[in-house]
This record gives sequence, structure tokens and C-alpha cells, in this order.
Amino acid sequence: MTELIVIRHGETEWNAEGRIQGHQDVHLNERGKMQADAAAERLRGESIDAFYCSDLKRAMQTAAPISDAVKSAIVADDRLREWKLGVLEGLVPGEAEVREPEAYRIYSEKDPEADIPGGESIRQRYERATHCVQEIVSEWPAGRIIVVTHGGVLDDLYRFSKTIALDAKRNWGLYNCGINIFRIENGNWTIENWGDIAHLAEIGSMADWEGEGIKDRG
Repeated sequence: MTELIVIRHGETEWNAEGRIQGHQDVHLNERGKMQADAAAERLRGESIDAFYCSDLKRAMQTAAPISDAVKSAIVADDRLREWKLGVLEGLVPGEAEVREPEAYRIYSEKDPEADIPGGESIRQRYERATHCVQEIVSEWPAGRIIVVTHGGVLDDLYRFSKTIALDAKRNWGLYNCGINIFRIENGNWTIENWGDIAHLAEIGSMADWEGEGIKDRG
């Protein structure tokens, strides 16, 4: 059995503003750094066999204190990046709707097959991310692994584990620095724990991801 611990990066100023991030290399804000430190303390001393992370700054900054706490070196992988949103990146939804109406329609309707100009489709993100994580799992058939990634990839893994269609409406949270645990045995994926933010009780965590509406908790 493989145990896979997946963590969404900490909060950024663009998260707080509702600005579309995509592949833009945005730093954590102060609350995001506090969230990362809290996640590190939550996991301190855990025995971890491998540690993978998106190569974007907000993910790497989140991973750094966790890596120190569990004494496991980070392997960066660009396949764990967020949805590439091309012409929409850097805009808030109101600006995006005016400047790039067709791209914003694809984005807001979450059409899984349509490409964002200059970016990719949800299907493309899903395939690169799930293939990457399945490859990681196959390399550690009896290991404990941490993956630090993004809301879109976390959503993909939830859908993959439960065979939920990409166009099905989401009703599960994707919390900044939440702890999400999958167990994989004989190719079967189950969710052991989802959206655990007990370690963020004094800090809080958004469940927002790319235009779903900011929901702060904690």
C-alpha cells in the first residue's frame, strides 16, 4: 500500500484578491507562510519516503518548511503545476470577462475539453497531473509520499480517486495547506482523509480555487 499525502500550497495575495494565477509565479503572502509553517509542524517527525512538489514558487515555498520538518528532500516536477490559463492569468474575473470574453466563458463554465488561448484545457491538466502522480505512486509501491501542488491538481486527484466526471459540479473543499490523504493498494484509490485543516484553526484557510468564489474558514 502507498500512502499519498497531498497538500495545496499556502495562500498568496492573488488568492486573497481573487486574481487568476495559473502558471504565474506568485509568492506566498504572510498568511500563506504561516499556513506552511503550521502544516510543517503538523507533519513534523513523520516518516516520509519521497517528497514531490510543483516547481512554482508558491508551492516550493510551502514545501520548504515541510521538507525540513520531515527530513525529506524535495523533487520539483512541472507536471504538478496549476491549470495553465494563458490570456487570463493576472486578471481578476471582472477584467477577464471584458478583455477575454470567450476565454473567460471557457474558464467560468469549466468546459473540460476547451483550450484556454495560450493555455490548456482542464482535460490536458487532468491527464498530465494524474499521469504524473500515478507514476510517482508506481515508484513507491509501499511508501509514504508527500505531494505539494495546486487546487486544480488536488481537484483532479479527488475526481480520479472517485471516478467523478470532469464536468461534474464540485462540492468538496480545496483548502490552502489542508492535509489530504489517499491510500493506493493494488491500483485501487481510496481517500483516507480530506480537507483536514485542524492545524490552521488559528490561521484560517480559503477553500477557493480559480473562480469558485472565496470561502474563508477557520
